[in-house]
Amino acid sequence: MKMNVLRKFIGIKTTTGLLVLVAAVLLGSCENATKSETLGLQEEEEMPPNIILLMADDQGWGDTGYNGHPDLLTPNLDKMAANGAVFERFYAAAPVCSPTRGTVMTGRHPLRYGICHANCGHIKQEEITLAELVKERGYATGHFGKWHIGTLTRDTLDANRGGQAKFDGDYAPPWDNGFDVSFVTESKVPTWNPMITPPKSAEDVSDKLVEGESFQTFYWTGPGEIVTDNLEGDDSRVIMDWAIPFIENSVNQKKPFLTIIWFHTPHLPVLTGEEYKKPYAELSEDQQNYYGVMTALDLQVGRLRDKLEDLGVAENTVLFYTSDNGPEGKSVTGRTQGLTKGLRGRKRSLYEGGVRVPGIVEWKGKITPGTKITAPSFTSDYFPTIAKLLGIDLKTKNRPYDGVDLFPFISGEKTQREQPLAFDYQLQSALISEDYKIYRENPSSEFELYNISVDPGETRNLAKEEQGKLQEMVSYWKNWNESVESSSTGEDY
Repeated sequence: MKMNVLRKFIGIKTTTGLLVLVAAVLLGSCENATKSETLGLQEEEEMPPNIILLMADDQGWGDTGYNGHPDLLTPNLDKMAANGAVFERFYAAAPVCSPTRGTVMTGRHPLRYGICHANCGHIKQEEITLAELVKERGYATGHFGKWHIGTLTRDTLDANRGGQAKFDGDYAPPWDNGFDVSFVTESKVPTWNPMITPPKSAEDVSDKLVEGESFQTFYWTGPGEIVTDNLEGDDSRVIMDWAIPFIENSVNQKKPFLTIIWFHTPHLPVLTGEEYKKPYAELSEDQQNYYGVMTALDLQVGRLRDKLEDLGVAENTVLFYTSDNGPEGKSVTGRTQGLTKGLRGRKRSLYEGGVRVPGIVEWKGKITPGTKITAPSFTSDYFPTIAKLLGIDLKTKNRPYDGVDLFPFISGEKTQREQPLAFDYQLQSALISEDYKIYRENPSSEFELYNISVDPGETRNLAKEEQGKLQEMVSYWKNWNESVESSSTGEDY
């Protein structure tokens, strides 16, 4: 059926010199038809924008060249940042992978449907996934890399949960959640030779596994479909080898596409090939491996961006990049070399270092190069942003969403966020507004208050000095939490 949607954003100069992005709107009325004619659009010639969501695994806020890392080379991420918009306060919606990934897929806090930590719960069939959403507009959908929001098999021992009877209820693969094409693992794999157990020096290697033998996990493309070839070398390259043909095929078929690429890098076990270590030869072996895998990932980002240019679709593709949480480890040591750039906390913490992550969006010709977005934003925003872009009214879905449309901030139409970012993870609680943040370690402790606009390192607790602001934010968080608890009982379905 012909889609009655304005297919792209148009750059218009404002009095301040900023480009305003005109949101996608339905063309069913005479008023909108007149508007499209004024803009010189011919609906039948336009394609809806392609959407690519890239995500690293455990990449810290400080782990990019454009954000001032002293050693790490990320030239392609740097180009992406220079040519698009950088979120200076972008957050993962949880401090570990699975819950954050659930927010990307649904726009909803993971406790609304039972994903409580890295190996807990799954995407429920009643949830509307991002892939299912865009299929309403005729998109081809592909998922590549890490999945980790449900198991991929019930009858083959695989990774953390797959093939174990006690986890049968967590079977929720991408092919049952709206994806046409998949190349996925249940959870982590080594960053080099992903199916082979690395030396213990790579860290996070189970004593039950034998170096040089199977890592006891698989790449899957469908029910019972295990991939056995082209699995050597850098894992980010292995993933991109599957993502690019999907994109090429979609372009050849003249079909808009949603492509989700979730890298495993730089999650432990971390190791890389000699060619990727060379730029860091003067550093320690651990740093060479960590920085090497990040450089290898960056090369694949460059490969993807070049392919979009070669295919002639760069100007009709919106490309997002982020990480699922902050860096692994209690400190910068061994293979956990990720940096928070002075932020407090790391992975598993709701302090800034555990959830503030790189955030970039690029759309050639639509987003003003060098744009900086200071308003707080997070992974729950992707879903409503894409829905708005495609003219899909989320109110018709009859459930609460935790994110907002990001394009008013990207265009400069808005500079401050009205809806705070709410967090709840493993007893920890947090709420982030434009300037302030509250944090609580557990329900038995008191909420702390920080002005993170001037104290991003969360060094000065203002709870006693600004009790009015504290109570205002605590009240908001409690009301939000009541909504989450209601969702968790199935009230949204």
